[in-house]
Amino acid sequence: QLQFVESGGGLVQPGGSLRLSCAASGFTLDYKAVGWYRQAPGKEREDVSCLSASGGRTNYRDSVKGRFTISRDNDAGTVYLQMNSLKPEDTAIYYCAVVSSFSVTQRKCVVIEGGYWGQGTQVTVSS
Repeated sequence: QLQFVESGGGLVQPGGSLRLSCAASGFTLDYKAVGWYRQAPGKEREDVSCLSASGGRTNYRDSVKGRFTISRDNDAGTVYLQMNSLKPEDTAIYYCAVVSSFSVTQRKCVVIEGGYWGQGTQVTVSS
């Protein structure tokens, strides 16, 4: 089955940090743009950040700019999301997906058909 496997979530206090990992299972990351998404209870899934295949272009939603950093290690087949200065409103299930490379150049993060979605990892920011 082709999918991502997300990990690294947990409970953290406001202002804390977490590093999420997303491992490709059954496929490689070569030549693929990737993105992180999240879904909070009662809300629609939203894009958080995405990264071009080369790693040279990144997009972030405004609410996480300056706090989150996306990165990739193609040899390890893994995408990362470093999250600092976490806020309660960051509480959500976080997912990875393959995104359209063209969308990244347009400062968007559009998931390709299928997306290789995983089960996600829960992030809870609470005191």
